[in-house]
Amino acid sequence: MDDLTRIKADARKAAFQRRKAAYDMNKPGVAGHLSEVLAGYRGVPLSGYMPIGTEIDPLPAMAEAAAHGPVGVPVIQAKETPLQFSRWQPDGALRDGPFGARVPEVDDYFEPEILIVPLVAFDTRGGRLGYGGGFYDRTLEKLRARRATLAIGFAFDAQEDDDLPLEPTDQPLDMIVTESRILQI
Repeated sequence: MDDLTRIKADARKAAFQRRKAAYDMNKPGVAGHLSEVLAGYRGVPLSGYMPIGTEIDPLPAMAEAAAHGPVGVPVIQAKETPLQFSRWQPDGALRDGPFGARVPEVDDYFEPEILIVPLVAFDTRGGRLGYGGGFYDRTLEKLRARRATLAIGFAFDAQEDDDLPLEPTDQPLDMIVTESRILQI
């Protein structure tokens, strides 16, 4: 294990502990600020995610957005490839996807212009520490090469870490939304 891999593993471990503590507080309305942000983009194709484990839950904000335009969730195609996004509806049928995330029963792919991005840790400069697979970095690079694409990191305040081990291939977030604030980068 090289130094950067070890440093990232240590940063993830600490961030997971902070995230779990925030998740365990079970605060109501954690997606309120996310709903507020998305209200300014009604009808713009967007992707959220199906929360896994202790991830902050974007589903209430996604359900509101789905009343106004296409909303999708990421579907992993293969290791080291960009994500694809399948159209999602609040009460739509789901199946098990890779890594424990639920995905729509029937694939209906489209390209979102806004991505709500899950994360392990973030900094106030738009840095994001993910899970290590590079899926969102590859995806954002691909989408941003085609059109303006807004990346909104969604996390608990406790996931903030202004000493993240970042690499040149890490795609920055444009905005970070937490249960208590909206950070424009």
